[in-house]
Amino acid sequence: QVQLVESGGGLVQAGDSLRLSCAASGRTFSIYAMAWFRQAPSKERELISSIRWNGRSTYYVDSVKGRFTISRSYAGNTGYLQMSSLQPEDTGVYYCGVQLVGGSDYGYWGQGTQVTVSS
Repeated sequence: QVQLVESGGGLVQAGDSLRLSCAASGRTFSIYAMAWFRQAPSKERELISSIRWNGRSTYYVDSVKGRFTISRSYAGNTGYLQMSSLQPEDTGVYYCGVQLVGGSDYGYWGQGTQVTVSS
């Protein structure tokens, strides 16, 4: 089992920056990848960025490329999503999820953190 706790959301203005954190605990040695998902109002949850837990590979959806940066802390088993040049369309609940070694999907989730960007 892996437990995830997100933090760092808030209300910001367009053009501002935020850094989201996802603290992992439990069987962190079995994490294969971590991802950030966004669920905008009345929309489905969307994977926006992911990172292999060894840090060697990252992915970004086109809408956040060049603005968001995913990373992880090796010391504390924490993942981060640095978000810059935020726009109102970035508004939503942000969830982190992890995929375990041998797993086929992101099976563990945090509780989510709200990000609201005003114009």
